[in-house]
Amino acid sequence: MPVETPICDFNKKALPFELKSTENKLISLNEIKGENGTLIMFICNHCPYVKAITKDIVHDCEELKKIGINSVAICSNDSVNYPEDSFENMIKFSKNNDFNFPYLVDETQEVAKAYEATCTPDFFGYNKNLELQYRGRMRELKNLIPVRDTESDLLNAMKQIYETGKGPKNQIPSAGCSIKWKYN
Repeated sequence: MPVETPICDFNKKALPFELKSTENKLISLNEIKGENGTLIMFICNHCPYVKAITKDIVHDCEELKKIGINSVAICSNDSVNYPEDSFENMIKFSKNNDFNFPYLVDETQEVAKAYEATCTPDFFGYNKNLELQYRGRMRELKNLIPVRDTESDLLNAMKQIYETGKGPKNQIPSAGCSIKWKYN
């Protein structure tokens, strides 16, 4: 049974972070913040929900870049118990899928906890003031196959945020695999 994201906490400020990218660089929120908005995605390599929309993620992030919205993906999963989500596999996953955005590792899981991320994929769409305006799905999936009869919910929401500074009032939660938390 998939886990769903909570309802959007409108205007909640993005929290600062600095994490290592698959290019072995430390990247902070300030460095990736977009002029007109920022999309922070919690994803991983092994989740079938993420795999189903990976091409859509890359496409939408490319479209968003054209309007001054930057994107970043973060993997917070426990890579000891889920080795497919290891840093080495993150590097392969980002290259194999032509990621056009930084892919960061959250080894301590502190960023995921601070953001209250619940599942992969979990999308946080911010306006230019880093105020949360979207916490919904990318698009409808039927049996893990994207429904392509319309533009993605995520892309439309981020375009609205770019145009008005505000996200849509009605948002359909994202659903996916739970974040794989480390338990000591």
